[in-house]
Amino acid sequence: MTKQTKIRSEITGTVWKILVQAGDTLQADDTIMVLESMKMEIPVIAPEAGRVIELFIAEGAPVREGQDIALFEEE
Repeated sequence: MTKQTKIRSEITGTVWKILVQAGDTLQADDTIMVLESMKMEIPVIAPEAGRVIELFIAEGAPVREGQDIALFEEE
């Protein structure tokens, strides 16, 4: 049985770069996207090995702390 997890932003800022697409398979600790806040780049990483189901935001979009940014399915 697979487990789906909503990945949430840990900061308020901007989506600087998205490195994956829906359907991509990742290993634990692979970078999904990079957020920017106050000129600092903060990577968002995969919690476990699995697959990106959906991205809820686009590059350049503002994001707030606690906002759902992706749906991830663990292997």
